[in-house]
Amino acid sequence: MDQNFWYLFSAYTLIWLGLFLYLFTIAGREKKLEAEIAELKAAVKELESKEEGRA
Repeated sequence: MDQNFWYLFSAYTLIWLGLFLYLFTIAGREKKLEAEIAELKAAVKELESKEEGRA
């Protein structure tokens, strides 16, 4: 019975570690995407202001 408990504990531990690793990876990607969106918004705003200056 103790050996079965060890396998169960190991399986749950691996699942939780995998889940946290996945969530950490997703959070990092989200942060990068937010930075990229901010850069794109700034670029669009700059282009719009240049076009208004020409008109």
